[in-house]
Amino acid sequence: MPTTSPTPSIAVVGAGPRAVGWLERFAAARSIAAERPPVVIHLIDPFPAGPGRIWRHDQSPLLKLNSMAEDVTMFTDDSCTVDGPVAPGPSLLEWAEGVREGHIRDASIDDAAVGAELARLRRGDFPTRRLQSRYLDWFLRRTIAALDGDATVVRRDGEVVAVSSSDEGEVIRLADGTVIRADAVVYALGHTGSEPSGEAAAFAAFARRHGLHYQAPAFTADADLSGIPAGETVAVRGMGLAAVDLVVLLTEGRGGRFERHHDGLRYRPSGREPRILIGSRRGVPYRSKISSTLAGEAPSLRYLTPEVVARLTRDPGTLDFRRDVWPLVERELLHGYYRELFTGHPERAAVTWERFRAELDGVDLRSSAYRELLAASLPDPSDHLHLDAFDRPLAGERFASREALQDRLREHLRDDLHRRTAPEHSETLGLFLALLQTMFALAPVGASPAWTDESRTRDLHGWWPAYFSYVASGPPGHRLEELLALSGAGIVEFAGADVEVSADEEAGAFRVSSPSVDGSVLTRTLVDAWLPAAHADRTDNRALRDLAVSGAGSFRHGMLRVHPDDARVLDATGAPHPRRWAIGPFTDAPFAGAFARPGTNALSFRENDRVAQAVHRLIADRAATQSATSPGTPAVLSLQ
Repeated sequence: MPTTSPTPSIAVVGAGPRAVGWLERFAAARSIAAERPPVVIHLIDPFPAGPGRIWRHDQSPLLKLNSMAEDVTMFTDDSCTVDGPVAPGPSLLEWAEGVREGHIRDASIDDAAVGAELARLRRGDFPTRRLQSRYLDWFLRRTIAALDGDATVVRRDGEVVAVSSSDEGEVIRLADGTVIRADAVVYALGHTGSEPSGEAAAFAAFARRHGLHYQAPAFTADADLSGIPAGETVAVRGMGLAAVDLVVLLTEGRGGRFERHHDGLRYRPSGREPRILIGSRRGVPYRSKISSTLAGEAPSLRYLTPEVVARLTRDPGTLDFRRDVWPLVERELLHGYYRELFTGHPERAAVTWERFRAELDGVDLRSSAYRELLAASLPDPSDHLHLDAFDRPLAGERFASREALQDRLREHLRDDLHRRTAPEHSETLGLFLALLQTMFALAPVGASPAWTDESRTRDLHGWWPAYFSYVASGPPGHRLEELLALSGAGIVEFAGADVEVSADEEAGAFRVSSPSVDGSVLTRTLVDAWLPAAHADRTDNRALRDLAVSGAGSFRHGMLRVHPDDARVLDATGAPHPRRWAIGPFTDAPFAGAFARPGTNALSFRENDRVAQAVHRLIADRAATQSATSPGTPAVLSLQ
């Protein structure tokens, strides 16, 4: 039978950073409410509350965030346009400094290596996921402490398998048989895995038939790499963050080490590494994180203004990203890049910024006139930005040998590292900030009915976030330096662009090739190194599968549909569920990360706030109509 109580209750399915971020906004909503009825909040997750699955402490200490410590926060600030009160707090870096200096005394640091990292963490450092897990744990405990005395938080260590509705409320069933009754359900599951399908399922079956090793897309920390033998060639598809983490685990994670010499970084193998053949569609890794600072004018949007966005989204079913939006984004990116170059480093320009910008506004970006404008204005051709070539550096290039391809990739990595870290190349930061601003400008209209179905699938949930990640969410610079060292040591070989993998039945192996270079490579081991696709209707998460099976949730292009105003789950008829909400990457809402860069009016904080306000209103209404109420109990984290 369900656990019943006259006290209103909320079930939060998931207890990672997105869930506890919602909890913080719920606490903020209650803090200013005229009525604060008693409430029980169940945080349900098989992984640790706060860090959740992705950021849990139980993973390799070599795995890091791809954000600098000062660029990570769980707290709202004055930039946030939220209905609940802003509740400022420390960024990850400020938290570490507070713990070091004794201002924050309730942090739980029970790992000597994490303690040592915290002691030396400085601005510009990329922290480990283990340190982030401690920050998230502290944030959760601080959030619970901020709740009023009539709120109780119960941590339930389990997996939700089904939720059903009755006249009295929602009935939540856990894998261990526990049944919980709740008045509201908030799905905050974060990234979920998915069952292999299509090519991945075919490769898995091929590997079983021939005794090979195939790793389908998975979270790096969860992937079983024990079946990859030392010395054998492993083909890795993907060159994003998951692939970089995989390379770390297969090299330094197997006992190798990097040594700094006068001529750069070198890798000393342990002898337990495989040989890694790595490639992707682009054939190059994501662009490295930027560590330079602006020297010129402050960034601002010029083309993708709120008025322009409003005009674009006026008519339902007509907006195409590639046709209507990307040309404006291109101009914003070039404007941000060149503004910083001309105003921050005018000695490299032959004309004034005002003159160049006036001509840039009117030129076709794919014409000879654009190339002539650059030649006349910027004497150094390496300062010229062509976005197509920036996106696909190897497009159209063919190499006479595999070694020539390696030389080209090493040259690319060195150039990318220099341009994204050297102070004299802060124009790359101008490009990054322009991209960030366009993402913020477009995020609120992601759920607009103006988009065509094709563009929503192809662009908003496909090409556009992938492009953003390539430019703005790449690995720390030192990871690319390590990749260079691994290439020099013969551990890593670059496969080229547009990599193709086929199942060669006759050879009983995977065949890897690329149009960048002649020939192919046979391998017994293949890893698809990217996160599982966020297709909620193919997920391995039973709570999401239940939404599909029960009809309580509906899906559009694999994403759970939610109402654009307050993220209520939409059922099979398109009607919003009265007691269920969903936030996270498995929904069709614009993607919003669980934590944010300070001062950016983060979309996730705004969405969390809207959902928190809606849930609080429901709880208050339920309490107002209920004849019996429970006495208040202190806010507490209960482990069950």
